[in-house]
Amino acid sequence: MTPTPTALSELRRTFADPPADARPMMRWWWFGPDVTRDDIDRDLTAMAAAGVGGVEATCVYPLSADPDRYLSDAHLAALRHAAERAGELGLRFDLTLGTGWSFGGPHITPPYAARWLDWTYREIGPDAFEAPRRGWPEELIVGAYVGNGSLQERPDSYVPVPVTDDDIRVPAGVGPRVLLTATARPTGQNVKRAAFGAEGPVFDHYSAEATRLHLDAVGGPMVDAVGAERIGSVFCDSLEVYAADWTPALPEEFAARRGYRCEDRLWLLVTEHPDAAAFKTDYFRTLTELCEENFLVPMADWAHRRGLRLRVQSYGEPPVSLSSYRHVDLVEGEQWGWTRLPMTKWASSAAHHLGRDVVSSETWTWIHAPSFRATPLDLKGEAHEHALLGINQFIGHGWPCRSARTPGLGWLFYASGAFDDRNAWWPAMPGLMRYLQRLSWVLRQGEPVRDVLLYLPTADAYARFLPSIDLYTVSTELIPPEVPRALRQAGYDFDLVDDHFLAEREPALRPTVVLPFGAHLPAETRDRLAAIEAAGGLVVTADGGGDWLADLAAARSSDVVLTPASPDVGAVHRTTGEIDIWFLANTGPHSRRLSALFRDAPGRIERWDLSSGTVTPCVAGPDGIALDLAPYQGVVLVGHGAEEAGDGPDEAAEAAPGGSEVGLVDWRLESAHGTDLGPVSLPHRWEDDPRVGSAFSGTMSYTARLEDLPAGSAVLDFGPGEPDESEIALGAMEVGVYRARISPPVREVVEVLLDGRSLGVVWDAPWQIDLGEVRPGSTLTLRVSNTTANALAADPTVPQWAAEAERLHGRRFRMQALDRTLGGVSSGLARIPTLRG
Repeated sequence: MTPTPTALSELRRTFADPPADARPMMRWWWFGPDVTRDDIDRDLTAMAAAGVGGVEATCVYPLSADPDRYLSDAHLAALRHAAERAGELGLRFDLTLGTGWSFGGPHITPPYAARWLDWTYREIGPDAFEAPRRGWPEELIVGAYVGNGSLQERPDSYVPVPVTDDDIRVPAGVGPRVLLTATARPTGQNVKRAAFGAEGPVFDHYSAEATRLHLDAVGGPMVDAVGAERIGSVFCDSLEVYAADWTPALPEEFAARRGYRCEDRLWLLVTEHPDAAAFKTDYFRTLTELCEENFLVPMADWAHRRGLRLRVQSYGEPPVSLSSYRHVDLVEGEQWGWTRLPMTKWASSAAHHLGRDVVSSETWTWIHAPSFRATPLDLKGEAHEHALLGINQFIGHGWPCRSARTPGLGWLFYASGAFDDRNAWWPAMPGLMRYLQRLSWVLRQGEPVRDVLLYLPTADAYARFLPSIDLYTVSTELIPPEVPRALRQAGYDFDLVDDHFLAEREPALRPTVVLPFGAHLPAETRDRLAAIEAAGGLVVTADGGGDWLADLAAARSSDVVLTPASPDVGAVHRTTGEIDIWFLANTGPHSRRLSALFRDAPGRIERWDLSSGTVTPCVAGPDGIALDLAPYQGVVLVGHGAEEAGDGPDEAAEAAPGGSEVGLVDWRLESAHGTDLGPVSLPHRWEDDPRVGSAFSGTMSYTARLEDLPAGSAVLDFGPGEPDESEIALGAMEVGVYRARISPPVREVVEVLLDGRSLGVVWDAPWQIDLGEVRPGSTLTLRVSNTTANALAADPTVPQWAAEAERLHGRRFRMQALDRTLGGVSSGLARIPTLRG
């Protein structure tokens, strides 16, 4: 279908100036809560000026000696002021319905606290045996079982024995035996990172009454104080209710749903009996249903009655499923890795099944830890990975709200980055935010093109539960990692699919389904797959060999073919039916020269620049569109068959013939305050220069006078980066730490000025900038800014206030990775810039 010139023109126009709702947001941490109106105004004003689109307000642990109490009048008034100020600045304001994670607090009494089955093994002899029922008042023995054997030679099976209110009665038997008891008791988990006055148990996410209790105690006061009309969405972070595998209503609910009682068979949960897999599948599927019906649904209903949208990271424990996302409004994931199966792929798959236009991700969670190590290039590189996984709304993790009263650098979150204006590289932030805004917007157009459904072996995951009951983690670990990697690198994109979503897939659409080898298929799923094959669809099993991929290729050609193939270059494709949009990204530290050939390629293809918003036509060769991708570079290609009408793209400029090339070696160094520090030789590392020092974070200027140059246009080239494949030393809590594995020529950003006129900020590959017309005698100034890691390493106040907070409020957090603050840090100019005519 050929698009109208008007439709294409409007798409180009909006790409150049995308809507505000595509801007990245920030998780905004309030410590205590202990914020003032001045703190709020300062943070929000800085965000708006940098191009951040909004905040997700989340209250965590206290750091001051006299914090406000959570949900106090002062706290609620601060939330109201923050929402009002955000509205004035054009920022979205989202609200987390609790403190820390997971949800709970002092309003959760023992009957409503999360519970688990605690298993006890005791060896007994052949005589009749009575054990007193003892324990905490909130504990309940829900099952006792005896089997022949010992603790060294465990029983093959068990039989239930009577449990009364007072004791357990085991009849006589023969030989040694094992008494197995299941005690339902509170998990004991309290809210992690809780605000002051919000300490208490995590609630039972299988209980609708517990959910309503929390919403009445916490959600209601916050929403009433802020006003629903000021809230973009209410938010629930990833579920981390550890080991919660029981609720008091489970026996009755299980019998009603599964058609038999569970009490006599609970022992199957902790044995290798042949009947264990089927029972565990029934048991944990019941928990999934209870979490959906008694947590997600009441949360959504509560939000909708107030005119609000519910945004949830629906994975973790309790064992919510992929299709559990159908109960919420806004779908969110986290973690990067475009050839793997992170939660972002889980979330984007659900969003596509549900027809949701926008899917968000918690971005930069563990990027180049600790705080202030991450650079704009790191942020861009990880965002590309999320985009390749189907994400089109970035929510940065995050922005610490710091009190003006704190000394030194001020407050930080205990983990990950701090992406606020304390970063010395802040001049790059507006450009980065604009770049990601365009990327988010363009990846919301049309529909995703995903050729394959990769089946989640949910039944197998249930059967392998305990100690974990995390359905996302266990089910994705059952898919060999080479399967998603092979699909992506062969040019296919895919959605994960579970039994529920597969049952809704129309066989007439003839989908392609890939099954993990050995997956157990419920009868309904087998019937659906047979119907798909009968309709002409393809079902292949990904065994240990490569034949499955050949069978897939024989039935359906790749969406994108790269020549030569590259393990670092990924692609994601969307289509409006008239216009095709591809985003390709080099996710590695090496430059890649290749051609991209698209299946069903349209008549015309254009390259849309994410940094400038400009559009230029591409010329296809026999292998497709030729691309030179610098390290961590992303490109948008747009295909269409429209005839041009008035405001089409500029013609591609011919490459200028090679001209003069001059290495600029004579520079003077100037301090951030304008003091001339004298001549400087390049390469120049600040940490080695006593005029700057290893503790300095900020901006230094390099100035050169351009003499004896022919007049004309010139490009300033800072040189290539050097790949850095060194390993990252990880802390115990750090999972999936991201960094761009490259040592750039500029550490980390440079604003380029010619005769005092700013030409732009350079912070990513290919580290070049067009100077335009350069005349002999012009003054070139390079304002180089590093990271704030140097200042963090030299600041004694951070460990001091962290230790004082622990003394005053207990151990609610541990600062992460501060001992690695300066590892590999380097500042300045690592190469001699070249002027090319």
